[in-house]
Amino acid sequence: MNRRTFSKSVATTAFGLAALQTSTSGARILGANDRVRCGFIGIANRGGQLIRAFEDNPDDLELTALCDVDSVTLGKVMEAHGNKPFATKDFREVLARNDVDAIVIATPDHWHAVMTVEACKAGKDVYCEKPLCVTVHEGRVMVDAARKYNRVVQVGTHRRSAPHYRKLAETGGDKLCGFVTMANSFHASNHFPNGIGHCQPVAPPETLDWDLWLGPRPERPFQENIAPYKFRWWHLYSSQMGNWGVHYLDAMRWILGETAPTSVCAMGGQYVVDDDRDIPDTLHSVFAFASGRLMTFIHSEGTGNPMFATDANYRSLGEMELRGTDGTMYITDRHVKIYPERGGRFTDHKPRSEAREFPGTPLLEIEQLHAKNFLDCVRTRQKPNCDVEEGHRSTTMSHIANISLAMKQRLEWDAQAERFTNCDAANEMLHYEYRKPWKLEI
Repeated sequence: MNRRTFSKSVATTAFGLAALQTSTSGARILGANDRVRCGFIGIANRGGQLIRAFEDNPDDLELTALCDVDSVTLGKVMEAHGNKPFATKDFREVLARNDVDAIVIATPDHWHAVMTVEACKAGKDVYCEKPLCVTVHEGRVMVDAARKYNRVVQVGTHRRSAPHYRKLAETGGDKLCGFVTMANSFHASNHFPNGIGHCQPVAPPETLDWDLWLGPRPERPFQENIAPYKFRWWHLYSSQMGNWGVHYLDAMRWILGETAPTSVCAMGGQYVVDDDRDIPDTLHSVFAFASGRLMTFIHSEGTGNPMFATDANYRSLGEMELRGTDGTMYITDRHVKIYPERGGRFTDHKPRSEAREFPGTPLLEIEQLHAKNFLDCVRTRQKPNCDVEEGHRSTTMSHIANISLAMKQRLEWDAQAERFTNCDAANEMLHYEYRKPWKLEI
């Protein structure tokens, strides 16, 4: 039985990981100098970037397995690694191996939950690329699985490992800027007029296992503007709120010491880009917190110019903007800049603080540091810089914004119960029914 026949047989009978785990007797106890044996699942695009980030820690990593549903991608990465790692298109074969201590997941978003939970059950630690999942319910089950099986689960919001972001979080945004009433972020990229284009359903490439790519999502024909990367413009598999929004929402929530919003309102639509997408090209989402501040994420694909103040080269001073009573902070990977506030009407016009600037951290270094933090935590059993609970809280913000957009109303959010309090229909969108035989069980 070859791997193609094996995978099809398992997928069309029952989702029984236990049958593949007979050789797994438990997690290996790692010493301080042991290299962590990792399997990488989803190795195109972002997965390839993560392989490079992890391999920048050669004393900590041993790459033992590679997995991708596209044989061309798998073959190229295998060749680049001397055809030494174990290779498969079925992630369950990776989880069944005794020579894998941890897995790195960079598949399309709709696969993250099933793979993470099953990895925890198999005794593997997990680095899961952002966004953590595609529903609020999935995120909570992932947290529960990590805790039940005592697994290290790091979420790929890598700014949590950047020294300048960590300094901001330790100091606190309010201490640097006075009370921050508004925290804003944006991602702009002009996709007008054609975006991801229009495509007709066609037979999938012979090199791609399309059924395995779809996984728990409904069966549908293949389209060239869905896979491999353009799935991010289809709500069943991803969203730009999750793709970009979670990065900034996580960083701002962290710096300001917020846990979760109390309400959300999102507005937008497909206004100018003519393509097959089913998510907005223009979106403005606003979150309110009990502390008395607002947080926003703006997604724009009809205009690409910066939305905040710019430098002499017309580059935005920040991806995030924290506006406080004493100063305004602009944050990027390149730098942190704080500009003093002055009093307005009826107040003293003198500056309320001093202009300050901190150096940033190059993106490639941030990703390497985040990978190293995970590898270190696999050995020490400490919580990683972006533990699954933190990743879940930030990803939830993206999900409830998408639900607000779909419901066309402001929604009140009970973060402890993880339910909406003013719309029963919105609560029905907190999860979906998986396509058989896939399940999410711990």
